[in-house]
Amino acid sequence: MPKQRPASAPLSKAEARILEQCWKLGICSVREILDSLSEDERVAYTTVQTLVHRLEQKGAVRRVKKIGNAQLFEPALGQPEYRRGVVRELLELFGGSPRLLVSNLLETGTLTLKDLKALQDAAPAATGGSGRRTKKPRQGP
Repeated sequence: MPKQRPASAPLSKAEARILEQCWKLGICSVREILDSLSEDERVAYTTVQTLVHRLEQKGAVRRVKKIGNAQLFEPALGQPEYRRGVVRELLELFGGSPRLLVSNLLETGTLTLKDLKALQDAAPAATGGSGRRTKKPRQGP
């Protein structure tokens, strides 16, 4: 059995693309993954096989059964868990500061002030309150 690496090991773009297909397909074989790729993404069967085995080593997919010579795999890592990991890695690039990350997104035009306002307006629904941090009143001596 292949050695398992922690699920937190970063995925390459190609591995992430194969994992996306696994999420869409559910339990699937290497052939089914290959067939589900668009024409411009088509690669050799052995390339997909290698990527699936790397994903298995990283704990992102797992073998569920064998039918004939075909191994069937399923995602072991869900989309929300994967996205949280990617966001954590991204934040690390900015010293763990969400402010620096958002500032950079604003500077590059990736995030607009309109987007920021929409996020701010959506925050109360997500946080169950005002969405703003309020300072606790100081207790007197």
